[in-house]
Order: sequence, then C-alpha cells, then structure tokens
Amino acid sequence: MVADYYTKSAEFYEMVAARHAHTSAGPLTTALSSVCTEGGPVVEIGAGTGRITEVIARALPSVPIIAAEPSVPMRAMLTSRVFNDADLRKRVTIAAEPAQRLALPQRISAVVIFGVVGHLTQAERRDLWRELGARLPAGAPIVVELMGVGTARHVPPFRMLRETIGDQTYEWWTEAEPLKGQVMRWRTSWKVLRDGELVRSTTDSYDWENLTLEQLAEEAGMSSSLISAGGVPGAPEIGKLYR
Repeated sequence: MVADYYTKSAEFYEMVAARHAHTSAGPLTTALSSVCTEGGPVVEIGAGTGRITEVIARALPSVPIIAAEPSVPMRAMLTSRVFNDADLRKRVTIAAEPAQRLALPQRISAVVIFGVVGHLTQAERRDLWRELGARLPAGAPIVVELMGVGTARHVPPFRMLRETIGDQTYEWWTEAEPLKGQVMRWRTSWKVLRDGELVRSTTDSYDWENLTLEQLAEEAGMSSSLISAGGVPGAPEIGKLYR
C-alpha cells in the first residue's frame, strides 16, 4: 500500500498551491532553462492540482509532459486544469500511479519531483534514481524540492496561511516532532471560520525524511547544485541532481 497524504485536505490545497507556484516558478524555470527537449518528455512526479505543471509548460513551451498524481481529488483538479487549457490539453498526459509504480518512457528530458522525496523510503528512492538515471541524458536535471528545515527538530504550531473566500476565513496550521533519525512527523490542521467562530476543521499527519540535497546526490550517485534556498516564509528549497 502507498500512503495517501493529501486526499483528506485536498479541498484546501489550491490555496497552498497558488503560493507554492508563485515562490517556486523562478527557481524551477532557472533549473529547466538548459534542458534539451529533444530527449523526450518531462516527467512530473507529484503533480498535485497542476500549478507546477503550468510552470513547467511555460518554461518549456514545446515539450510533452507526463504529470503523475495518485490522489484522486487532487488529480481531479489537475485534470480540470489541463482540460481547460488548450496548450496543456495537447501536451500533458496525466498518470495516476505513485512514484513507486510509475511506468516511465525510455527517454526523458527532465524530471520534476516536488513534495515527494521525503515521503519515500531510502530503498524506494534508490530504485527511483536508478530508473530515472537510466533514461536521462547526461546533464539533464532531476529538480527536487526539499523541506528546508535543517536537522530534524520540534516545530511548534504556527499558522502557514490565512485566506478569505466569501464569508469564511481559512487558516492552515502546522507543527512537527522529530522521530527516528531524520524523519519528522508533521501535523497539519485546516480551520474554517465565519465571524471568528469555528465552522469546521480537519487534521492530518504525515512523516517526512528530512534530507539534504547532498544526501540525495550521494544516494543517487549524481552531482547536485542548489537552485534556491527558500529565504522567505513558505518558499521551498529547490535543487537539482544530474549525471
């Protein structure tokens, strides 16, 4: 069984994804700027609702994209986004498989893995690096997003996001505790409020292995370079791996 980390809170995800795409677009575009698109499609593992898919499509205007998203409600939003954009509809193929079971084409131009690597076990990651490395030409990037919190540690509850839709306010809260090694257990809560009163809430948790870009490069047997260290609240740490 592959854990489903996002279905429970999928209805709120677009609020997170909009900000995520805004802070990630520049670094991701930079990471993809030297990609030779003759090497095959770009593979996006963990496409979510498609915000990053749009960034990839703008950065590489002619390349086919395989966008993989295992969460059904997230994939529904991804499909809607792709279907309603004439360019994406021609170029994006949507896959339902998780990273552990994704069928890959023989040749790939680049790979984008956001919000996924820390969910995988070391054995699963090594299998993935081997499969990707066999299909990527020398220098082609695997662009990865890291949690960017340094060593595993306690993170007290803090509000990550506050947005208003109609008469309701939506708040996203998160906290974390260290587990074994570099694994952290993150707990997230969504609160829906009206006139300051709680209407409803949902809470979820997931485990994430807190890896550095250097650790991933050693694990994959590849070189690495940091594209963005974050720097502003909510901005991800983004790097690339390459042979």
